[in-house]
Amino acid sequence: MNAGFQFWDYAIFIAYAIMILGIGLWVSRDRKGKQKNAEDYFLASKSLPWWAIGASLIAANISAEQFIGMSGSGFASGLAIASYEWMAALTLIIVGKYFLPIFIEKGLYTIPEFVEKRYSTNLKTILAIFWIALYVFVNLASVLYLGALALETIMGVPLIYGVIGLSLFAAAYSLYGGLSAVAWTDVIQVVFLIFGGLITTYLSLDYVSGGEGFLAGLEAIYEAVPERFEMILDESNPEYKNLPGLAVLVGGMWVANLYYWGFNQYIIQRTLAAKSLKEAQKGILFAAFLKLLIPLIVVIPGVAAFVMINDPEIMARLGAMGQENLPSLGAADKTYPWLLQFLPVGLKGVAFAALTAAIVSSLASMLNSTSTIFTMDIYKQYINKSASDKATVNMGRLSAGVALIIACIMAPLLGGIDQAFQFIQEYTGVVSPGILAVFLLGLFWKKTTNKSAIIGVIASVPIAMYFKIAPKGWSTSSLFVDIPFMNQMGYTLLITIAVMLVYSYIQHKGADDKKGIEITKELFKTSPLFNIGAFAVMLILVALYAMFW
Repeated sequence: MNAGFQFWDYAIFIAYAIMILGIGLWVSRDRKGKQKNAEDYFLASKSLPWWAIGASLIAANISAEQFIGMSGSGFASGLAIASYEWMAALTLIIVGKYFLPIFIEKGLYTIPEFVEKRYSTNLKTILAIFWIALYVFVNLASVLYLGALALETIMGVPLIYGVIGLSLFAAAYSLYGGLSAVAWTDVIQVVFLIFGGLITTYLSLDYVSGGEGFLAGLEAIYEAVPERFEMILDESNPEYKNLPGLAVLVGGMWVANLYYWGFNQYIIQRTLAAKSLKEAQKGILFAAFLKLLIPLIVVIPGVAAFVMINDPEIMARLGAMGQENLPSLGAADKTYPWLLQFLPVGLKGVAFAALTAAIVSSLASMLNSTSTIFTMDIYKQYINKSASDKATVNMGRLSAGVALIIACIMAPLLGGIDQAFQFIQEYTGVVSPGILAVFLLGLFWKKTTNKSAIIGVIASVPIAMYFKIAPKGWSTSSLFVDIPFMNQMGYTLLITIAVMLVYSYIQHKGADDKKGIEITKELFKTSPLFNIGAFAVMLILVALYAMFW
């Protein structure tokens, strides 16, 4: 099935692809008489302005797992899944004010490099290997799988060809050009992503309202399913296990967001490439405002699709085409591809370009960050300590290529996973609490020791797995039966922090660690623009939660 793709749809999509490749390759070119060095390739010569940083943060973040996975979760659970996006806006403000000043002051290339400066080379290596495995086997593989699934659903492209095509598209400019090519193409990608996403939202709501427009469509879906506009779910809701009530505001959601936005290489790398700390903070603020908009693009279409499928009159209007690749609560990730087939000629090409932009930009970001960690934290540390800039850049390209090949092999094996966004969050949540504990205490408690950090990060995995697996075999009277995974993350973080606090205190008898970071008020001083913008973000969040509580 090609879902009605016609000449203008193909023309628009091909023009988009040519433009992205052209810009990526043009930015990637070597300046006359100048060979790329490590800073050029991995940190875009530390030249990114705030608007490129903000756009690139969103392009790296929004991928198939949002367009496909979050729309599926919107179909299954409603607006509550938007807490990941709205709480991320607040998290970005915290990262910009409290984490970035320390990272940029230390002149980092990678997040594991901070671990070495604060703790030890051994812990840095442990975490570097972990992150490489996570990016390749979970992040890259899942983005490739979900993207190829969309190609298969919308255009009839076999899954394996979709995986290969998307990987080649991302590799075509990112492997050669490094972060500079990725970040500057992200500026174009995010325009397609937001514009194309809003078109899909508008037309799906217009369809629900019988052609009466966007606002009428919003009103119609709210009146049809008011329960799907509740942000805080109670225990009677079937989706409570994924979004457990107030825990999205004061519990485990913070673990997921602080880990992802504060200590995730393919996110934080953009800010490390800023012209200055103030420029990085402005970019973070821009991204925070964009995050407030994202649920309108990736969640509301899922709710609209749920209303459409459960309204016999609308389904009758859709005819036979509406019955193909039909999403359901058991196959929710078909939602967004299903909606795209109803767009008119031309706009279908724009919307599909938006989806592809989200997929390819994230793939390129993950590839660049995987190669950065491998090259700077493994290759230069253990394999070739005296590597020249040319050898370092070439190893970056080679390691990215190898990571992509492995991810291509893994991607088809993920078939059958429903609500992929929740799947990714849940399994990343097994390891993120321990890593977050190591960073939070390393940044803000000078007594934290290297041994306590190693014990904490290792112990956190069996603690997390205990909450995930062991209670299922217990009686229903047990306190720990079926704990929502978000609460599992919160409990794991608190226990890991407790273990690290006790061990650090015993080891140094209350004395500061020699690698502890000196914290001053001046370090966290931000500009009036950042302060006003941060206050505006918080006011908007208060209004949104008050409206949809």
